[in-house]
Amino acid sequence: MSRYVAIIVFFALFCFGLQESFAGGGHGHDDHHEEESHPEGKHGGRLLTEGDLGIEVVIAEQGIPPEMRLFITDHGKPIAPSTVTAKVLLNRLGGEQDVIEFTPEQDYLVGNQVIREPHSYDVTLEATVEGKTHQFHYESHEGRVEVSDRLIERSGLVIEQVGAQTLTSDVHLYGIITPVNTQVQDVAAPFESLIKKVHVAEGDQVQPGQVLLTLTNTQTLKPYSLKSAQAGVVTHLNAVAGFKATNQVLMQIMDLSSVWVDLSAFPEAIEQLKKGQWVKVLDLHQHENAKGELIYVSPVMTGGHIARARALINNTDGHWRIGMHVKAQVIVAKEQVPLAVKRSALQTFRGMPVVFEKVGNTFEVRMVEIDSRLSDDTYVEVTGGIKPGAEYVTENSYLIKADILKSGASHHH
Repeated sequence: MSRYVAIIVFFALFCFGLQESFAGGGHGHDDHHEEESHPEGKHGGRLLTEGDLGIEVVIAEQGIPPEMRLFITDHGKPIAPSTVTAKVLLNRLGGEQDVIEFTPEQDYLVGNQVIREPHSYDVTLEATVEGKTHQFHYESHEGRVEVSDRLIERSGLVIEQVGAQTLTSDVHLYGIITPVNTQVQDVAAPFESLIKKVHVAEGDQVQPGQVLLTLTNTQTLKPYSLKSAQAGVVTHLNAVAGFKATNQVLMQIMDLSSVWVDLSAFPEAIEQLKKGQWVKVLDLHQHENAKGELIYVSPVMTGGHIARARALINNTDGHWRIGMHVKAQVIVAKEQVPLAVKRSALQTFRGMPVVFEKVGNTFEVRMVEIDSRLSDDTYVEVTGGIKPGAEYVTENSYLIKADILKSGASHHH
């Protein structure tokens, strides 16, 4: 399904409010809606109560890595944290579980680990106060939505697995198509002659040994022929029957089955170029492309601080014409990375780069750590935030983001 069809389908579902529309919720800073309300404590966290006991759960993340803090009260009055023991289980989508132990600090209990993104989980909290154990359960989901199989198919979502990839670094250059100089034949009379007959026209294809001109030596009056030394096309013709030939070029034959791409490179690019590197050449309309090899890098800079580099490409179909301006992508490095995601999968959520992992029919945001040093036009390396083998949305991921925002839930804990 094309991107445009996917857009039409999505907004049709959005406008008509189908019951099967992406149901679920997430809570990101990107929207201004609230999920189902819950009591808040004076520190802005979720307030859990049982009788006169109150436990406020706060995720503190201003200027520090996110950590969980528990503020305990009895009849609204603080209880010394040293008199309380607590443990929290965070049950995440896909079966992962974080176990958090707590120690007293100032007027609260602080967890022993960073609360990693996303802050989306089912929470079980167990606290023992004055010898009595209290247990609480609640959901705290963000960036999560559930989608039916039918809508996955109709929305054109493409799902792939995260894994290792070979990434390439490249430089982009501009250039012009030129003939291979060893494949250019200049045809001239070996001595002063009278042109008797021209056997070819400009633009004709010729073969090795084919007669091009019939001439008469003006001194001996003997006729002779000039033949093509190679296959090629007549690109220049300066011969007319009845005219005298002296030392001028009468005809030029070019073998254009392969051509050069003369490229211009500034110093920051030329430092990365080496003979043998793979080159992809595109015409300026990107209708055609060809692959070739870098065969020459000039050791001399021009007056404009540009260095010349040259690639050789196949041209048996004749698309690449002499004088044509082109773009080139030169692969200057190639490296295998253990984990990479497609660029088409990336979205932003709460100001962070994310992809959407699929677990069953549930999609949830994954804040990925990107290594921008290693990337290419298709993939970018990630160093954290998602695990190898995870399924994620690579096409039309913006639909998942849009529905998470539409579902509406803010970043509360």
